[in-house]
Amino acid sequence: MEGLEAVEFRLSDFLYDNIDFRIDSEYFLKSNLFYLEKIKEVGYKLINDFAYVTDGIHSSIDYCEKSNVKLISATSPRENYFDTSRDVFISEIAHSKNPRTALKENDIILSTVGTIGNCAVVTKNILPANSDRHVGIIRCNEEFLPNYISTFLLTKYGRFQTWRESTGNVQLNLFIYKIRTIRIANLSSLFQREINILVKTANINRDDSLERYIRAELILLKTLGLNDFEPSQEPINIKSFSESFGSSGRLDAEYYQKKYENYHSLVSSYSKGYDSFATVCILKNEKFTPKDNIEYKYIELSNIGKAGEITGCTLELGKLLPTRARLKVNTNDVIISSIEGSLESCALVTPEYNNAICSTGFYVVNSKMINPETLLVLFKSRPIQNLMKKGCSGTILTAISKNELERIPIPLVDLATQEVIKKHINESFKLKKQSEHLLEIAKRAVEMAIEENEETAIEYIERSTKIAEMS
Repeated sequence: MEGLEAVEFRLSDFLYDNIDFRIDSEYFLKSNLFYLEKIKEVGYKLINDFAYVTDGIHSSIDYCEKSNVKLISATSPRENYFDTSRDVFISEIAHSKNPRTALKENDIILSTVGTIGNCAVVTKNILPANSDRHVGIIRCNEEFLPNYISTFLLTKYGRFQTWRESTGNVQLNLFIYKIRTIRIANLSSLFQREINILVKTANINRDDSLERYIRAELILLKTLGLNDFEPSQEPINIKSFSESFGSSGRLDAEYYQKKYENYHSLVSSYSKGYDSFATVCILKNEKFTPKDNIEYKYIELSNIGKAGEITGCTLELGKLLPTRARLKVNTNDVIISSIEGSLESCALVTPEYNNAICSTGFYVVNSKMINPETLLVLFKSRPIQNLMKKGCSGTILTAISKNELERIPIPLVDLATQEVIKKHINESFKLKKQSEHLLEIAKRAVEMAIEENEETAIEYIERSTKIAEMS
């Protein structure tokens, strides 16, 4: 019958390496069996043959904001890099009590719930770090290079295995004993070194990208006089009725903290002047209704990176999008989270996301007075973040309203400073794009080595990296 797929098996083939006696049809998809056969053709080793495999802490996590020990969880590894934008830390005492789960340089971290199969290799700048039970930790011996293993796991030949071996009803899990049985194509040490170089170069570019963003931020903070600025920590602030509820309509004590007054004074005393958000910025709040059978790029909070970049999106038909997908964005718009707790999730819309749709949890903003790069850095800066936090209200979901947003003072950053910030942000985005491109080359090269041969794959690497250098 049309649309149905059937596979015929000998009992011995059915039982081979099927230790859980899986009988679900998805386990025996033709694509899975095809990929498995290709790996067998080039030769493979099980992860258990060359690596120690464990997972993270099983007990409750002792979180500590003042600690410098990062907590790596299922949302941390992405496609050969770590997203640490959540800034979650574990106490140093808990870290010292859990040496098994403490991460080491060159550990491969694999997500085992959620987006199963995402992975990255631990580098020095991630450490010190520990991990929770939602990741697998793979420690290789010298037979395989960690960056090759992580890249292989991200190819279709790795992804099909991590998904195929995941089990569960409410939530899928990839268990440790299953990670040990994943087959890794046994490609040559020469080819592995080629992949290793690509991934390391991509990581350097990503680090340089973040450094460029930090430079832009420092330039802005220096311009605003934030170098030695320390807001008041005084918990008490006495206001008359006319200075409080009479003018703002707010009765919550948090709203009147002296530190917010300090940030407001800092911005309003800027030498080049300031004006309200309502005057400086254009708020694009017209709702857009997606058409049912047209595919759209949909951006939500989880797609926003630490340096103001959009890290990805969901491709979905209009009829399948959530009801909150109602704001259209265009190149050079800045999207700003309205939700307290994720106010720092701001991003610049680059050309590849022109005409995408974002969640109504964002405000979509641009300006004729401030370039988009400077606008991005402004809204992620300490003074504006604090003034946005001041304006948040609500019960179940605390957020900043349109009226409160429009009251925020925006410094009129001089054009010369704007141009310097623009240069750094553009370079930051360029380096990040190069990093992503190199990781894609590495992934495709591994697939090519399996499907054709290593020589063809190495030629592809050389050709593609030359093109990347010229772009």
